Formats: sequence, structure tokens, C-alpha cells
Amino acid sequence: MIITIASGKGGTGKTTVSTNLALSLGSGVQLLDCDVEQPNAHVFIQPNFEWSETAMVPVPEVIMDNCTLCSECCEICQFNAIVVAGETVLPFEQLCHSCGGCIAVCPANAIVEKGRELGVVQKGQSSGLDFIHGRLRVGEAMSPPLIKKVLSFAKPERINIVDAPPGTSCPVIETMKIADCIILVTEPTAFGLHDLKLAVGAAEILGVPCGLVINCSDLGDNRVKEYAEAHSLPVLLEIPFDRRIAEAYSRGDTLIAVMPEWKDKFLKLYEHACALAN
Repeated sequence: MIITIASGKGGTGKTTVSTNLALSLGSGVQLLDCDVEQPNAHVFIQPNFEWSETAMVPVPEVIMDNCTLCSECCEICQFNAIVVAGETVLPFEQLCHSCGGCIAVCPANAIVEKGRELGVVQKGQSSGLDFIHGRLRVGEAMSPPLIKKVLSFAKPERINIVDAPPGTSCPVIETMKIADCIILVTEPTAFGLHDLKLAVGAAEILGVPCGLVINCSDLGDNRVKEYAEAHSLPVLLEIPFDRRIAEAYSRGDTLIAVMPEWKDKFLKLYEHACALAN
């Protein structure tokens, strides 16, 4: 079971939902924080990290002594990540998508692979909960390969809660396309509704069932609920605006630790998610 917690925009409470859901379910659950540009689930989980690995991706390196300047590598590259400039060939590692096409078409075997650092993946435990997250290297633009590395730790025989990056771009799609169901966290505002529509559209294209969690549900207006009803999107949970919740978040405390009555609500959320997936 893989449940992806996503949102069309940042700041809706996605990490609040994913951490409290994982902790409510307890041991035997994996929480994978794929918001690799700004991971923060560990602040609430407080795992004891036992393992760490630098994540690398292959990029081309040109052996100019073998190169004939034929430009075959440039022609196959759809990202302009390698170009012939005068009497030399210039790879642009930041643009490379590591497809290996340039190596495959080079008639002189003048291109080999070398590794480029993306970031780090860490794994740990907290109260029987397995926790994995990635930290993207500062200045790195290519987060999907690191997200794939984090997702490679998902175990189909277990419950996997995936905390997705915000938005609806490529990094988010990586976390959505492997999911059995998607829980979209939104807020009852104009911005929340606008970005929710984009996230729902992405889930529909991928063919993954989704339901909604509405945070600060007693603020704003009813347009999110009206949209959900019109598109047959089930509202799985509503979290009201509550100063105690905000204070707990600011301290790095979990909702279920401060307000234990919420544990049953998150367990019910999991039951709804299972019903969606089936």
C-alpha cells in the first residue's frame, strides 16, 4: 500500500497529515519524505538515522583523444546538455537527464559515464516507524532522480506514506504515479482551489484515485467543497483552524501528541484511503 500525500501548493498542511498519519498507524509503517528541496518531516518524527548514502547520477565525460567531432551526441540530446564547440565537446552536467543516449550513438566510443552528486539519502527509525528522506544538494536543479532514489525504499508489502513535494511539476508526478491512492491536502481559499484543480487534473491523467483533506476548514469559503462535490471527490478529513495545532507545529510537536483524540481521526483517514485504493 502506497499512499501519497500531495498538494497543489505549499503550506497547506501536507507534512502535518503525512507525519500524523504515519505515527497513528505505528510500527510496520514507512514514511518517505520526498520533499527533497526542503525536507522537514524529520523535525516531527525525530528519527535515529542509522544509514546515509550520497546519491549520484551518471553524466557524460568526453575523451577528446578519441572524439571525431561528428556531433552525433549533440543531435540525439533533447536537452542541449552536450554541444560541439569548435575543436572540443562541452557537456553541461546540470542539463543532463542521464539517458545515456550520447554514449549509445557515439561511433568512436569517446564518451564514458562519470558520477555527479545529487544529494544524500538517509534512513532511520523512530518508535518502530521506518523513516527515509532525501536532501538535495544546494544549487541542484534536478530533484526527480533523488526522489526516485528515496522511493526505491518503498516496500509493497508494507504501508508506505509518501510526503510529496508541493505543486504539480515533475517531482510531484514521480510520487503520484507509483501511488495506490493520493490524499490531496488543500485549504478553502482561492489559491487553494486553483492549485487543487491542477493536482486533481494530474491525478486523473495518471489514473490514481484521490480524496481530499481540507485544512483550516472553518475559514475561507465553500468553493472547495462545492468543487469536490461536483467532481465526486470524497472529503476524507477536515482539520479546523485551531491555535493549539499551529502552536504544536511551531514547536515541532505532532498533532496526535498534543491532542490524542486526533489519532482515531487519522486512523479513519487511513481506512478511507484503503477504500479509495480498492
